[in-house]
Amino acid sequence: MVELYTPQQLAFCHRLPKVELHAHLNGSVRDQTIRELAAERGVDCEVTNLLSKGHRTLSECFKLFDAIHRITTDHATITRITCEVVQDFAADNVIYLELRTTPKARPEHGMTKRSYLEAVLAGMQQASNTASASPKQVMVRLLLSIDRRESTQASLETVALAAEYRAQGVVGIDLSGNPSVGSFDTWLPALQRARELALKLTLHAAEVYRPEETVDMLALRPDRLGHMCCLDDALEQQMVSANIPVELCLSSNVITESVPGYADHHFQKLYQAGHPVVLCTDDSGVFCTSLSREYAITAQAFQLSDAQLTQLSLQSIEHTFLDKAGKEQLRQRFQALMASS
Repeated sequence: MVELYTPQQLAFCHRLPKVELHAHLNGSVRDQTIRELAAERGVDCEVTNLLSKGHRTLSECFKLFDAIHRITTDHATITRITCEVVQDFAADNVIYLELRTTPKARPEHGMTKRSYLEAVLAGMQQASNTASASPKQVMVRLLLSIDRRESTQASLETVALAAEYRAQGVVGIDLSGNPSVGSFDTWLPALQRARELALKLTLHAAEVYRPEETVDMLALRPDRLGHMCCLDDALEQQMVSANIPVELCLSSNVITESVPGYADHHFQKLYQAGHPVVLCTDDSGVFCTSLSREYAITAQAFQLSDAQLTQLSLQSIEHTFLDKAGKEQLRQRFQALMASS
């Protein structure tokens, strides 16, 4: 079996200060937490048995996603998993994290979109309080996701919520969910409203080949795009001409079979062309990965040097949804950490 990376590459990538811009809350839950919550709620053993596997097939990943949604139905659990996810990224030497999640209304559990969001924010605050005396601290911001199954009205509600909680760390809107369902016209009014409210936009795009939708997404000119796996030459040229940064999640794309393998990933073409790219995890828990591991895989697959990895990480700061002063503060911290490592 070909090694995905060397121990030396992984060690360097772990020491490297990193920026994570595409991480879903529910996909990043710890295996041990899933195991504990599943036992409390009587979730079937087949799912919990998957947690002992080092590699999961696509069907097994979907089973885990289903289990996670069944066990994260109360506010205390949402707060707990948020705190743990933030702590795990901090332990991986991630210095800035944009976490994304869909506010969920579950009236059968006494949960509204607002109360869900407040439970997430409580978890972020709890993690911040815990990390106050630790050298490994991560700055966290939140993106609220519009699920592709949602209506125009539900999408507008999410945008209004994001604007209302901007002072608590919400910086933008994400569009995500099953890429084969829905019509872009459904969520366009909400995305346009987000722009009017000066919220940043990132879209999951071209996860499957839907060229007409991808054209419409590119026409909106979002601040970032996620994945961009399935493009023809004309769409690729439009994306490159627009110079929109792309969030790339190598393990996610390989496991979900959006690309055939690591060496085939479109990271190489975009990186060599000088297009702005950011390495991300997508769902670190479900896909058994970390941002350090994604950097190490990329280093091995495309023969990147430590200096190139460092520059890749540093450039990621420019693509965050921070303001100019926030980006400069983050650059200074990055440089200080590199100088002391």
